[in-house]
Amino acid sequence: MRILLTILAISLGFWAHELRAEPDSWASEFPKTDFARTTVGGWSEILSGGPGRDGIPALSDPKFVKVANETRLGAREPVITLELKGAEPRAYPLRYLTWHEIVNDSVGSVPVAVTFCPLCNSGMVFDRRVSGKTLTFGVTGKLRNSDMVMYDHQTESWWQQALGEGIVGKHTGTQLKQMPAWMESWAEFANRNPGGLVMDQPSANRPYGQNPYAGYDSRNRPYPFFTGDNPPHGVPALARVVRVGERAWPVTRLSKAGQINEAGLTISWTSGQASALDTARIAKGRDVGTIRVRDKNGRDVPHDVLFAFAFHAFWPDGTWMLGN
Repeated sequence: MRILLTILAISLGFWAHELRAEPDSWASEFPKTDFARTTVGGWSEILSGGPGRDGIPALSDPKFVKVANETRLGAREPVITLELKGAEPRAYPLRYLTWHEIVNDSVGSVPVAVTFCPLCNSGMVFDRRVSGKTLTFGVTGKLRNSDMVMYDHQTESWWQQALGEGIVGKHTGTQLKQMPAWMESWAEFANRNPGGLVMDQPSANRPYGQNPYAGYDSRNRPYPFFTGDNPPHGVPALARVVRVGERAWPVTRLSKAGQINEAGLTISWTSGQASALDTARIAKGRDVGTIRVRDKNGRDVPHDVLFAFAFHAFWPDGTWMLGN
């Protein structure tokens, strides 16, 4: 799996250029992928993360338990929350997503892909319907700007997780609809949704609850799967930023203000959520707080909380909302 191979590659001093590949070597893994169709500027942008296709196994149709019956999660452990109208609220713990990265689920009548890329801290939920068909997603084992490249089983098109966009194959240029979801602590979700559901522990043999990237979000630079430029304005590469569209707000600014009203949005920060990428035990990670983004009518707005280097890589002309 990528997690162990990533750590091994770093410890042995391998650099990203040694992990590059080309479409000819990927064709046996992805025989249906149309590599002639792509928006990628050059194949050297795509690196092998270690494992091949499905080496990190995505989950489908996970089991859930009631909030009152959950006994494994620590109060501060992070979950991705999805609250859709007409459906029971659902929480997807990062202790599971760290090891699987994608969960294909259906909430009410909506088929969704819950995604988390640990190397970019990017956690987003997408509607799996494209042109009237429902896709299921897996992990290619490839990275671009250190971000997970997903694929769909139906056409084997490749998708950039941070963008929610097809980058190789039949669905090149297709945009997935991002759903309003957010990361928060288990305690926050459970207190607000005592009748809600939480994803149960998968049956795979993984050390759930452990963070294989211990100390990652305290590094000066990401792992060498990323070779791009540092963010501008002196923003640290692994600082968390809140992205809405092509704007980014540093979480450090939000944590000081508590709430910011800009660009027609209300962005709030409250303490209590542990980082999934700090200590070896996720439940003991340092407090990085919970972000909520709402519009002027109080509705939750699709957004992402990712590392600054990833925002700069995918939105090089994006706007940095640094305040005064």
